[in-house]
Amino acid sequence: MRRLKIAIPTKDHMALEDTVSEVFGKAKTFTIVECEDGKIVNVQIVDNTAASYDYGSGPIVVKILAGLKVDLVLAVEIGPGVSKMLEHNNIQKVLVESGRKVKDILEESLTDQSHRRQRYAIKKELSRLL
Repeated sequence: MRRLKIAIPTKDHMALEDTVSEVFGKAKTFTIVECEDGKIVNVQIVDNTAASYDYGSGPIVVKILAGLKVDLVLAVEIGPGVSKMLEHNNIQKVLVESGRKVKDILEESLTDQSHRRQRYAIKKELSRLL
């Protein structure tokens, strides 16, 4: 089975303990989680070099994520222009709740019944990509 790279906009450098950022293009960091056979095999923190830009940060982030060969983005909100750019780069997206820890979003997406639609959306993307 191939590896799957998931990018999550985050607020700091705390890896799986970090909080999902409410913003995409201006997120301070991106936590990149690599999964293989349903297990996390690598976690990387990438500083968002476009976070301080007044405008145009979203397209730059998409270019960075495409360069990292990301397959899936889990984010609170993504605008229509960036959504199209993600699609153009074959990067799928799933919307998640704000203020949650990365590990909780990943964990609950597969186990918690209260997040049924989110879990289904992520599982659907994972199965399609793998």
